[in-house]
Amino acid sequence: MSNLYSTQVKAIGGRSGNIRSEDGILELKLALPKELGGKGDATNPEQLFAAGYAACFGNAVIHVTRSNKEYKIRDNDVEVLSTVGMVANGNGGFALTVHLDVTLSGISQAEAEKIVEQTHQVCPYSNAIR
Repeated sequence: MSNLYSTQVKAIGGRSGNIRSEDGILELKLALPKELGGKGDATNPEQLFAAGYAACFGNAVIHVTRSNKEYKIRDNDVEVLSTVGMVANGNGGFALTVHLDVTLSGISQAEAEKIVEQTHQVCPYSNAIR
């Protein structure tokens, strides 16, 4: 497979440090969430993962619906709420939990479920965590 896109982000200082993309467009302070004993005064990796997955999945929905002319969905008809949590994995480490709540306006529940199922096959995040 040829690489369609690649980027790099450097993290310095772990969860209480900062991140910066190679092009400088993304530059953020990180903080441990209050729920994990931190100050919670900046974003955290789970929020960034949730944001990336929600945006990517939403765009994948748009791709799927544009590829199938039977669906009449506009970009603003697609809403994705991504919930990312952290749990102990039982081996002394941690794992992420992910739940997507997808709302597609103007179509039936059955059509929406079919689109979401198709989207999980093309979304890079879905494919990465499968």
